[in-house]
Amino acid sequence: MHNDREIRALIAAMERGEPDALERFRTLYTPLLRYIIAPILSDPRDREECLADAIHRAWEKIHSYETARGNFSTWLSAIARNAALNRLRELGRQPQWEPLEDHAHHLADPSEGPEQVLLRNELAAALNRALSQLSQRDRDIFLRKYYYYQSTAQIAAELGLTLRGAEGRLYRIRKRLQKDLGGEWHD
Repeated sequence: MHNDREIRALIAAMERGEPDALERFRTLYTPLLRYIIAPILSDPRDREECLADAIHRAWEKIHSYETARGNFSTWLSAIARNAALNRLRELGRQPQWEPLEDHAHHLADPSEGPEQVLLRNELAAALNRALSQLSQRDRDIFLRKYYYYQSTAQIAAELGLTLRGAEGRLYRIRKRLQKDLGGEWHD
């Protein structure tokens, strides 16, 4: 996203409390923060309040960031995720995930016949049933990996897992879904 020198300069400016550093930070990292917050909070007003809170927390906690412990984007992702989950707790809600059939029309091939459309819709419904049987945490991991295309390393960092732990969990989730969906051909 940004080179190390730019990031170090921005962090140093934030640590010194330079006013223009906050604006540079917002310009560079608001898209990342929105990307992390959006799947957790569905209401746009909640998202904007959470975004402001995440930016404030990053500004306030910049002194706690250590380059040796991980990259800056991962650190910010954890702050944004925690801010969004805290916002959900305040609102007394659970994270919402969107059923895949809501997006099935984006996947449609115009050359498909009625049988293929029916089969695709049945598979989407079966996948949604199988996903609803997973724990909230496993469903979150699955959707982050295969719906939001996050890397396994990013998922591990944001959820407080080791890379091997996240890989193992994804493997078990895939095997369970494979079994629930009826076999090898659904892999």
